Amino acid sequence: MTCEELVELVTAFLDGALDPEAERRFVEHLAICDGCEIYVEQMRRTIAEVGQVEPESLSTETRDSLLEAFRAFPRD
Repeated sequence: MTCEELVELVTAFLDGALDPEAERRFVEHLAICDGCEIYVEQMRRTIAEVGQVEPESLSTETRDSLLEAFRAFPRD
């Protein structure tokens, strides 16, 4: 597995949604790639922190900015 493939699959991995073969390849790559290991840990921390944010606590400006960023994200 390449680093690019890992980045594409990180959400599925963290959700436990990869098939066993893809998960095996993902974990094997993490074992040999410090950069991807750090990336996955950063994603875990981000998810944990963002999961603590109450939607009502965001200002309208922040909410709109986030929604705009997500809408602008390239889709395959």
